[in-house]
Amino acid sequence: MFSKRNAPSARDSGFDVLQHEMAGEAAAALGRMDNKMIKALEALRAWDAGEDRTEPRDAVVKAAAGAVWMFFVQRESLGLRDQRPVIAHHQIPREVLTRLGAS
Repeated sequence: MFSKRNAPSARDSGFDVLQHEMAGEAAAALGRMDNKMIKALEALRAWDAGEDRTEPRDAVVKAAAGAVWMFFVQRESLGLRDQRPVIAHHQIPREVLTRLGAS
């Protein structure tokens, strides 16, 4: 949905409108991937703190690595290639990054 401030005008082409919609969808997908990554990292931290050990730790680490990978891919698709700020902000463990092939 468009806000008044950045809504396409009657002069905009259909392509402009489509680009606007695609940018909105990409941003929404990035937000969803961020939420999934945060939840997966929280689950790993909870396991490490002894709060929730219903699954094997390896499965929790694997889930966290998958969520981080999906978030990184979504960021890269938007041209955001430097993952270091994300790694620092979310305090992504080295063990998770190693599963991605990063160190």
